Amino acid sequence: MKNSFHIFITSFVLLFIVGCKSSQTLVSSGEVANLSAKNIIKNHYRNAVNFNTIRGKLKVDFDNGKEQDNFTLNLRMEKDKNIWISAKLGVVKILITPKKVSFYNKLDNTYFEGDFAIISKFLGTQLDFDKIQNLLVGEALFNLKNERFNSQIVDKTYALTPKRDIELFKRLFFLDAFHFKVKKQQLAQEEENRLLTIEYPAYQEITGQPFPQNLEIKAKETEKTTTIAVEYKKVTFNENVRFPFKIPSGYREIKI
Repeated sequence: MKNSFHIFITSFVLLFIVGCKSSQTLVSSGEVANLSAKNIIKNHYRNAVNFNTIRGKLKVDFDNGKEQDNFTLNLRMEKDKNIWISAKLGVVKILITPKKVSFYNKLDNTYFEGDFAIISKFLGTQLDFDKIQNLLVGEALFNLKNERFNSQIVDKTYALTPKRDIELFKRLFFLDAFHFKVKKQQLAQEEENRLLTIEYPAYQEITGQPFPQNLEIKAKETEKTTTIAVEYKKVTFNENVRFPFKIPSGYREIKI
């Protein structure tokens, strides 16, 4: 394992995507209905994820242009409450709740406890538990029901742009025209020369619901680009799961 910090960043960003071997890839076909932005958004939330717990494995690739890394992570999750990540043999563990992020690394006897600021800085936008959860299951990062949008049809997707955007941010959402999950969402800070792009190239059907089959996140800042990609393995839903996590005594706290 080349860099436990890569695992920390990647786990926090990607820990909620799911998939399974028996799933079927969803293919968008047919004519695209000409819907209003209001109805598009209504359908998006009608197809929101419905589950209690998730257990599975994620194969992750990390590339920031200077360093490359790949690793497999064990995932356990209870919706809206706990997200637990463990690297091979438990050498790195992460527990995320709506209130905080906790992390420890047995390779160098260090630990971290804090808020979501580190990931917010990495991705260039303010994040919390709910935003990351939405992002990772193919739902809009922001609550679309709270705003008014312009819409148009682009390559069998509905492109939504806010009629009034957030100060210093430009946002763009592409929703699939058949199951209304997010195909791509972008957040741009032009003054900071930052661009965050989250793409969902394909969806699959799991327990009758559309879930991302793969995911790619690109965070660009000036001339630097960090890419995180995931392959989903052996995921099951609604099992009884535990979240064992205890920072060993004597570990050194790190400030990131």
